[in-house]
Amino acid sequence: MTQPFHIVVCAGVAPDPLQTLEPVSGPQGPALKNEMMLPAVLDPWAAHALYEADHLAKAIPGSKVWLVSMSPKPKLQQVLMTMAQKVGFELVALDGPASGFADYLQVAHALAEAIEGIAGLQRDRLLLFGGWESAGRAAGTTLALVGERLGITEQFQAVDVLRVGDDGLLEIHERTDGGKHQVSLCGGPPALLGWATGNLPEPPNSPQTGMVNMRTLMPALQKARPVGVSGGLQFTGATLPKQQRATRVVKDASVDEIAAELAAWIRG
Repeated sequence: MTQPFHIVVCAGVAPDPLQTLEPVSGPQGPALKNEMMLPAVLDPWAAHALYEADHLAKAIPGSKVWLVSMSPKPKLQQVLMTMAQKVGFELVALDGPASGFADYLQVAHALAEAIEGIAGLQRDRLLLFGGWESAGRAAGTTLALVGERLGITEQFQAVDVLRVGDDGLLEIHERTDGGKHQVSLCGGPPALLGWATGNLPEPPNSPQTGMVNMRTLMPALQKARPVGVSGGLQFTGATLPKQQRATRVVKDASVDEIAAELAAWIRG
């Protein structure tokens, strides 16, 4: 019989990807223009991780899901009003920046500290979930650093499938080149999984789930500890890339000639 899991999902908020983002220089360094006015969503990669965690917790009785997020409190509250109706979780909130300009080393340290402070969390049952990539912190290293700080050495990235055997053995499918997967077997937790898109659809809204979550969400948001991310990286500026378009109509050019010309244009 498989032992219940303690699943911790690291997820931040990000501007809605349909919005036009314009970087500006502010008093605290680079930021996004009208950032607090932009509609926000839960980071898409981390959202998949949360859906997978909820599915796994329902499949293994006794399992529990925590959502650990470092985000501006007003934005996090806005996003959770929607997410809380889809999956069940207990929130651990940190009031801090969600910007991609934040120093990922300090972000990882703050998240690891928050996870270590979760009451009742058992390391021998811990599965740490998060996004393989990120719409806000796209360094691709934050989750791995959180795992290292927690002493989790079994780490898997670009995960699409997780299967749990009756003996507790974890079968993990990671993306590789050519649309193929690398299949790994892990003896059990603790383990870290950075999710790609998974294979589950977005759960439908459930008012019952929302009512259960709201009993703990608002108190957790009120207790959110402010986190300052300062020092470390320094930016001299941030601007949108310039748009360039130079079109020529050429007939009877070979594939090699086209590739060589494109490579020369990129180098130039």
